[in-house]
Amino acid sequence: MDIPPIKPPEPTWFERMLAEMFGALAELFAPLGRVLGGAWWWLQWVLLAALAGFVALLLWRMFGPGFQRQRKAEDAMAEEWRPETAAGLALLEDADRLAAEGRFDEATRLLLQRSVGQLATARPDWVEPSSTARELAALPALPDGARTALRIIAERVERSLFALRALDRADWEAARAAYADFALARLDGQGRPA
Repeated sequence: MDIPPIKPPEPTWFERMLAEMFGALAELFAPLGRVLGGAWWWLQWVLLAALAGFVALLLWRMFGPGFQRQRKAEDAMAEEWRPETAAGLALLEDADRLAAEGRFDEATRLLLQRSVGQLATARPDWVEPSSTARELAALPALPDGARTALRIIAERVERSLFALRALDRADWEAARAAYADFALARLDGQGRPA
């Protein structure tokens, strides 16, 4: 038994339009394809050399001499930031008033909120609206003293808010000491209040 040949279906108007468009593109780019195909043996080396040059340029820009200058400038900028002494003293007075009333949770939260506010005012490029205290305490651009102070204060505030554990005098004193050591430290690096 012979199977009769199946006649291919007629292309639709869309298939004919696509075939014509791709045919026109093939005619248009055929000379370019012949040139590139004939010159591929040297073109591949030119492309490889361009890629290697691009990678070398990226590495130079990332780790070249300008990188060290930029890094030193960022480090110097980080070491410069410290809340103003008057603002730091005012904050401690307000927080001490709350702590004297036994409101250690509120006093510690006030330290954290105003510290983040001071940082946002001084370095708005470091603080995003969605930044958490934990993220800010891990900022590499922040001086070590500020990072430590923020971390200590934030840990206590988190414990108060999320673990629902009321803070006691020892928690308050640790947070206050961390803030005072950083915010009121002398610029000579001795870490004593001014």
